[in-house]
Amino acid sequence: MTKLKVLVVDDAAFIRDMVRKAIRARFPGMEVDEAIDGRKAQKILSRTSYDLILCDWEMPEMSGIELLTWLRQEHKADTPFVMVTSRGDKENVVEAIQAGVTDYIGKPFSNDKLLGKVLKVMGKRHSLQAMEGGRQVSSGNVGDGSLQALTGGRAVKPAAKPASAPKPAAGGSVAALTAKTASKAPPAPKQTAMKSSAHLRFGEKTVQCIVKSMSLKQIILVCRAQDGVPSILESVVVDLEQGSAGEDIARLNAYVHQLQAAEPTMDSSLINVTTTLVDQDPAKLSYLSRMIAKGTVSGKYVPGA
Repeated sequence: MTKLKVLVVDDAAFIRDMVRKAIRARFPGMEVDEAIDGRKAQKILSRTSYDLILCDWEMPEMSGIELLTWLRQEHKADTPFVMVTSRGDKENVVEAIQAGVTDYIGKPFSNDKLLGKVLKVMGKRHSLQAMEGGRQVSSGNVGDGSLQALTGGRAVKPAAKPASAPKPAAGGSVAALTAKTASKAPPAPKQTAMKSSAHLRFGEKTVQCIVKSMSLKQIILVCRAQDGVPSILESVVVDLEQGSAGEDIARLNAYVHQLQAAEPTMDSSLINVTTTLVDQDPAKLSYLSRMIAKGTVSGKYVPGA
């Protein structure tokens, strides 16, 4: 039986790796290929057919929307195409729909959300079953594929829930819990001190934080513990804006590198969240360079939609 094939397109190696591992862990019988940008994906798609494309929007060389437009106009008009991106504002969603997108996943996303979207989209063409609440549910019309083709004959198990953020233990703190992780981490790059606001998005939450320091590789945010914090290695999006009119917004994809209590107390109300950036988009790196060079910004930071 022919394997179902998925193409993952993203300039961030961390995101590609996360998506690939999630799909292979749930569906070991599925073949997953990768492309680092739209241009590379275009070359792959010119010679190979796929049952699903999971594609980022903002990439160098060729963006996700440009790849989608080419795919619909010049190549395979019916290939399922899911946009995976931090661009969630109405205008961008409408643009993607008009270009022929099949579905949409907003960053950051959990494994459950990603795999649910894969089941939903592919279930319209292939016979898929998901284990939900201890019962088997049919996910779509019967086609050429099957659950057995996806899972290699293994039973499908619900995706593991993401680990919760570290909680202080008796006689300890978040800093104590993350000491081992911090000790193994590479030295942080030299950073420029800043004190401006930003928004951190993870899971279904958006929390306001203070930018403590920033470099081209890392951003350290100070967040309130009561608002909740992401887990170490969890995928997040940092929203930054220059100017007061909201015309220059950067949505920076990252993962949590370190969590540390910002106050020398067991019940610290503030947490330092060190995020490591994963984007390789020159436009975003240029944006960060301008902000670091200025040291301050001309207006308040606001979250991207």
